Amino acid sequence: MNDTIDDCIIIGAGPAGLTAAIYLARYHLDIRLFDCGTSRASWIPTSHNHAGFPDGINGEELLDRMREQAAKYGALREPKRVTDLKKDAGCFVVTCDDETFRARTVLLATGVVNNRPDGIDEALHDEALKRGLIRYCPVCDGYEVTDKKVAVIGTGEHGTAEAQFIRTFTADITLIAPDGDHDLPEQCSAALDKAGIAKVAGPCEEYALENGRIALDTGEGRMVFDSIYPALGSLVRSGLAVSCGAKVGDGDCILVDDHLETSIPGLFAAGDVVIGLDQISHAMGQAGVASTTIRNRIAGQKPLRR
Repeated sequence: MNDTIDDCIIIGAGPAGLTAAIYLARYHLDIRLFDCGTSRASWIPTSHNHAGFPDGINGEELLDRMREQAAKYGALREPKRVTDLKKDAGCFVVTCDDETFRARTVLLATGVVNNRPDGIDEALHDEALKRGLIRYCPVCDGYEVTDKKVAVIGTGEHGTAEAQFIRTFTADITLIAPDGDHDLPEQCSAALDKAGIAKVAGPCEEYALENGRIALDTGEGRMVFDSIYPALGSLVRSGLAVSCGAKVGDGDCILVDDHLETSIPGLFAAGDVVIGLDQISHAMGQAGVASTTIRNRIAGQKPLRR
């Protein structure tokens, strides 16, 4: 075990984790940032709703800028995957395979992972994502499909809600069941009909890029769209919080107080792992609040004078 006790270990290096690293490094705290390299922000072809970038910014470029900024202030970023988290005698023990580290506080910024459509080749998926033919966040980029032909892959209440949200941007929407017939409560079916949203049975198969659009086979034949939104839910990466004994809520999001502290004192969380809003600005704001709370907590434990 590493004998050093860090002031804070940040787990996750997306917008929330990197914002926390910038804040905490500028507070002159001893921190460590573990980055397993799977931030969803790296998927973003171009974000047009991030304030300060009127012409948009690529997700990986945004992360690169944030990494550079964190490093400028001395934040140590290590390409490691955390495999376990425990609290022992008032100190957190963070395990990365066969290495262990200790910290006074921990900030979880582990995010979520979107469930991808079945039956789509990974290379095709990534290319379609790059071109904006597959999109996962209607809050971020619904504007980009204004008046275009859009499919939502999903069913039930979640698929209905996503289709209704996108209906505010375009009238040409089709809700496609991922596997077979739709599983729609009566009120959902009525809401879709009222909004003029077509319903098509699955399965969704044989995806392809055709003439700058995305095509797929459905239960009612081959269809072509300008963009597809998978509404298939996501995996909340809250396992480390659970292993440490922290409480999670519906959907496995970590429960926190107004200062982003979990039910375990000294364990904080920020970003989509707290609430799956999928918004960079929200994750960054939460990280700022959590980081300042951590700074004040550490100040109560030891002098922070220069």
